Amino acid sequence: MNDNQLLRYSRHILLDEIGIEGQQKLLGAHALVIGAGGLGSPAALYLASGGVGHITLVDDDEVDLTNLQRQIMHTSARIGRPKAESGRDALLAINPEVEVTALCERVAGERLAALVKSATVVLDCSDNFATRHAVNRACFAAGVPLVSGAVIRFDGQLSVYDPRAAASPCYACLFPEDGKFEDVACSTMGVFAPLVGVVGAMQAAEAMKLIIGIGESLAGRLLLLDGRSMEWTSIAVARNDACQVCAGRP
Repeated sequence: MNDNQLLRYSRHILLDEIGIEGQQKLLGAHALVIGAGGLGSPAALYLASGGVGHITLVDDDEVDLTNLQRQIMHTSARIGRPKAESGRDALLAINPEVEVTALCERVAGERLAALVKSATVVLDCSDNFATRHAVNRACFAAGVPLVSGAVIRFDGQLSVYDPRAAASPCYACLFPEDGKFEDVACSTMGVFAPLVGVVGAMQAAEAMKLIIGIGESLAGRLLLLDGRSMEWTSIAVARNDACQVCAGRP
């Protein structure tokens, strides 16, 4: 690290659990963020400010006035621009030393698989089950840890699905691909703005812990947040031996 980096990341370096070695791991890491909206905004902003060296933002949507209530990477001046490009501008404004790749597309199939394989950690900040399941499959095929978050109305949830940990379930263990789960859009149900900040920031925290290799991740636990009472519930979750995605892995 150069002198400027030592100063920029000094508050991380002061932490015994991180230090210079941990910060160098962050600088050498690649975080893939699927979704540059409500969750992706705080998650990506903290990844950039914390010094994750390469961040790839994936989103095929454009900034809309209704987004600005909660999607804090974007501004009124950037309405109509692709969210991935708007997000890249926001991240580089905070930390011009990180590399930000903006992909204005909906990735799937081989394209998604290649992106996941190139990442140190993946953050699923999407808003639909199809994307979540596709990302989960790609992560478990590539052996890359996945940090997944979701928020609707006043309710939030967060977990880590880590194929490197033998006991860790995958997303499909909790929410089977053939399950009768209905996508609920915030455009019809609403979402309490600060809640996406809480969950998105925690996604960044879990991702950075995984990169550095400190603490205990949320693998095997599902956190549920009731934003009305501000009460957290932690639920232990186990692998599903009949899971269509991860059953039979070592």
